[in-house]
Amino acid sequence: MITLARRLTTTCALSALTLTALASLSACGTDRAPDGRDQAARPSVSAPPRPATLAPGPAGLTPVFKNAPRTPASDAPTVALTFDADMTADQGPRAAAGERFDNPALVATLRRLKVPSTFFMTGRWAEEYPAQAKDIGRDPLFEVANHSYSHYAFTGRCYGLPTVPASRMRADMERAFAAFRKAGVEHQVPYFRFPGGCYDKRALRALAPGGVTAVQWDVVSGDAFATDADAVARQVLDGVRPGSVVVMHCTRSAAPTTERALRTIVPKLRERGFRFVRVSEQIRAAGARG
Repeated sequence: MITLARRLTTTCALSALTLTALASLSACGTDRAPDGRDQAARPSVSAPPRPATLAPGPAGLTPVFKNAPRTPASDAPTVALTFDADMTADQGPRAAAGERFDNPALVATLRRLKVPSTFFMTGRWAEEYPAQAKDIGRDPLFEVANHSYSHYAFTGRCYGLPTVPASRMRADMERAFAAFRKAGVEHQVPYFRFPGGCYDKRALRALAPGGVTAVQWDVVSGDAFATDADAVARQVLDGVRPGSVVVMHCTRSAAPTTERALRTIVPKLRERGFRFVRVSEQIRAAGARG
């Protein structure tokens, strides 16, 4: 009997030690990350708010956003800088020959100056520069919106662009979102910018099932094919009002002066008291859903 009692005592002790060890291991798994750092030391990151969208327009058409409400002088005025990353579906041979449709220096300047921005990216651009698309799309300073897959026009007579048939318009937009996902773009927002800014009721009707908000602008930078950075800066500075959306470009070959113009635009607008925001914040300020 004594021997049996000793065995039971030993077994219970070992079980207690085993449970203690397991609890200790579990605690280690909770408190430490796979790389060995304490979880408590890692900053907590809250999920970004759901991007705001406008309610459908008349007859259920895709809603169109141009600028936020003009804020009273007592409030801090906001402005959204937007950058079109253009590349048409048929420009692959030009890229292969060395033409640059990206602009890493512009992205670096926005980061250095800490300017929240919205990039309207074509799916074809994301395919050509997947690493850059992913890099932009994972930076919380930025958000990526849809500029179509092909950069073909959604109406006729739009700056000489080829035209997307009405039956293919939604598919073209969805193909761009698919290209973003494939590239690993994280901060996608449900906004769409028509190539050339050209649209009509047929185009708005075609995209309506996709649940996007079409985003236009109220300030044209004039940076497309410009050679004078100071002129681009003046045009933006002269045009910006509280709640403005500025259209610019993120393509070296088609907008070579944009990055230089930003070095003037950003500090000047901050001197005037402007706060830079992404388009999603402007849309939310307009009393949108989300």
